[in-house]
Amino acid sequence: MATMPVKKLLISMSLPAIFSMLVQAVYNVVDSLYLARFSAKAIEAMSIIFPLQMLVIALGIGIGVGTNVYISKSLGEGRRDRASRAAQNGVFMALVGVVVVVTLGLTAVKPFVGLYTDDAETAEMATSYMTTCMIFSFGMMIELTTSKILQATGNMRVPMFTQLIGAVTNIILDPFFIFGIGAFPRLGTKGAAIATVIGQVFAMAFSVSMLIFKKQDVHLLERGFRPSLKFMWRILRVGLPSMLISALPSFTTIMVNGFIKGFPYAIAVLGVYFKLQSFIFMPVFGLTQGGMPILSYNYGAYNRDRFSATFRFMLILALSYMTFGLVLFQSIPSYLMRLFGSDAEFIRVGTYALRTISICFVFAATIISVTTMMQSLGRGFTSLLITLTRQFVIIPSAFLLAKYTGTKGVWFAYPIAEFVATAIFLPLSMSVFKKEFNKKRAEVQTMRAGSEAVLVPESPLAPETSPMAPDLDDDLPEDDVTQQ
Repeated sequence: MATMPVKKLLISMSLPAIFSMLVQAVYNVVDSLYLARFSAKAIEAMSIIFPLQMLVIALGIGIGVGTNVYISKSLGEGRRDRASRAAQNGVFMALVGVVVVVTLGLTAVKPFVGLYTDDAETAEMATSYMTTCMIFSFGMMIELTTSKILQATGNMRVPMFTQLIGAVTNIILDPFFIFGIGAFPRLGTKGAAIATVIGQVFAMAFSVSMLIFKKQDVHLLERGFRPSLKFMWRILRVGLPSMLISALPSFTTIMVNGFIKGFPYAIAVLGVYFKLQSFIFMPVFGLTQGGMPILSYNYGAYNRDRFSATFRFMLILALSYMTFGLVLFQSIPSYLMRLFGSDAEFIRVGTYALRTISICFVFAATIISVTTMMQSLGRGFTSLLITLTRQFVIIPSAFLLAKYTGTKGVWFAYPIAEFVATAIFLPLSMSVFKKEFNKKRAEVQTMRAGSEAVLVPESPLAPETSPMAPDLDDDLPEDDVTQQ
């Protein structure tokens, strides 16, 4: 962190995360590619339930991130018993989350789908897919939590292979269950959901087995476990910002779908866009995951030059890749749309939408990098504010543009939102950067002068400095933790 050349360090730390993100992108799009060949209406069905799918994932991410940070802090303090108990409570919370998701799957999916389509066949496809995924969501919820537990112990390889197992299983099983190959029944969207949950269960089984049967710093099967509200509150308190950041785009998409549902193919086209753009955005998110600990370390070490060099190189890479995505979406949008359908009007609307929305890519690369920098400086609220700004600008813009311009203008809501967020927060981030490093310089000078006791973390990668984590100083009585 302190001596390796910045470019080499950033690339080496980012590549595993980029690979995992690309696997996730494949995981997101594979169902739609197969279903596009099953039925033209299947794409609209998948687009309708896509934001609901992302909300369920956001719940799992929130629990997983909160558990991860609590375990990391406990291990950093040398309190393995507490780390194990945090892991147990995290898995328990995931199971509670499963109960909530299953309940919603049985009661809320059909009314939700009915808000966006009057076509009985489309509604049935969407309902059967999402209901199946939510009823059998235990695989995804537990896998997300156990993978984050392993990451908290420094194990990055098992979570990467876990995602790969889930994606490959899904890809292999999809055609059998969707089209009814061999002895398998022809199930369409429900078959795609079955393939998805089987992949999730396989991934969960691998992750859990690695956590239980391989030597780890935490133990899920610690005797005497009982749920602790204090532990669960700390997990939720840490995970809530990540949950909100993951969930906000889903709420925005739900709103936008409501504005455009009266336009032919509009919902289906927006769903296809989100599937395709994941191959552009996900690697950038992987890049920033690799960059954040480097930025955090050098902020803690008061190495302003190295911090700046890391941010500049990260931004250059993000801009370069997003520019590639922009060129791709501008040059061959019709070919990309043909992957999901052959209807001429569907392709026409989609071609225009991809070219319009992709204008936002360059602005998005900038604002994603700025968000990462804010998190590395400990400005978690600012990063959340950036996400809120991006989403809240989209909603009124999409409403007004849909009302007065139809599909010709509604797609501009996304470039407008990214431009506004960049215009506001890029100059603000520069000001915050200077302010935080000036404050850090004062702390270092005070410490060196010995005029005041200042606590400077020995390692800025310690969980206490996790950018999104609030103070987790435990006020639990010792007997609550150790007397099991």
